[in-house]
Amino acid sequence: MLKTFSKTKYISGDLNPLKAEKVIDVTNIQFHDNYFDFIICNHLLEHIQDDRKAMRELFRVLRPKGFAILQVPISKYNKETFEDFSITSPEERKKYFGQKDHVRIYGKDYKERLESVGFKVNLYDIKNDLSIKDIKKYGLNEEEILYIGKR
Repeated sequence: MLKTFSKTKYISGDLNPLKAEKVIDVTNIQFHDNYFDFIICNHLLEHIQDDRKAMRELFRVLRPKGFAILQVPISKYNKETFEDFSITSPEERKKYFGQKDHVRIYGKDYKERLESVGFKVNLYDIKNDLSIKDIKKYGLNEEEILYIGKR
């Protein structure tokens, strides 16, 4: 859908070359500083062992005045992000982090984690800030808060 915008150059990235046009390791992004105007990082950081390194890379490649949608699953109950790298089995990860390939469950401190690498973060409560029509149109989860990081 993003490629249909006439003035937009869109690059999809993933570690799996079958899922995107570019293989991109978010902890070592091959683009130069200030390259992107807009980044969508949707439910990725919870899979990355060194999420702060990934956050710094996302910030580095974002242009000044650029912005990024930085979505992760967040526990409504945890004040702080829970991560324990000794938990390695798929079963235990599912039990503690909600999915077998997650390495953490973010808490309410997610905003501060993003700000610690330089992002200015605004939160948008989808169900309060958008109409039901727009929520459905854009395929959003009305229970999620959108985390928008600005440079």
